[in-house]
Amino acid sequence: MIIGGVAASFLGRPRLTQDVDALAILPEADWAKALASAAKYGIVARIENPLNFARRARVLLLKHLDSGIDIDVAFGGLPFEQAAIDHSQLHDVDGVSVRLPRVEDLLVMKAVAHRPKDLLDIQGLLEAHPDADVEVVRQWIREFATAMSMVDMVDEFEKLLVQRGMKSRTATKPAGKRNLKPKSKSSSGSKPKSKSKR
Repeated sequence: MIIGGVAASFLGRPRLTQDVDALAILPEADWAKALASAAKYGIVARIENPLNFARRARVLLLKHLDSGIDIDVAFGGLPFEQAAIDHSQLHDVDGVSVRLPRVEDLLVMKAVAHRPKDLLDIQGLLEAHPDADVEVVRQWIREFATAMSMVDMVDEFEKLLVQRGMKSRTATKPAGKRNLKPKSKSSSGSKPKSKSKR
């Protein structure tokens, strides 16, 4: 599933980005096979010992040879990440099917990343999707903010909602605690969904 700036550009406000970020749910035992398969499409590792790095950081650093574009594949393990892939949708982009997250899940990812460009992406997503379920988004943001001890993550999101004319609910009691711990075993990738948009 494509995430990051590319996904934000498709689903929200287009902007320049120099790389492609993806999220995958894949058992560690299959990482080497995935790397070998990517080479058939001109996608290769951009560092030495990429699998050793991936085991430490859970990110596989790749490069597309023909275009020179960097590709970062994050290996998910959190329940939120599995749910995001389960909720993902296929979008037709110039005749190519691209799997993107639903806007609510991308909003959560951007709030957690919390960089200036991520906050701009949130603005673009809220502008493009005024009917997004922000209550689901804020529940996940609160859980990540608590787990990461980053209360300002919640405050920043609420400020952006106010800017869009949406009601802030900073005083709302947090939802029941979710399990943010990685699963003990990685699950296989989600089954392809139909191209019809939900």
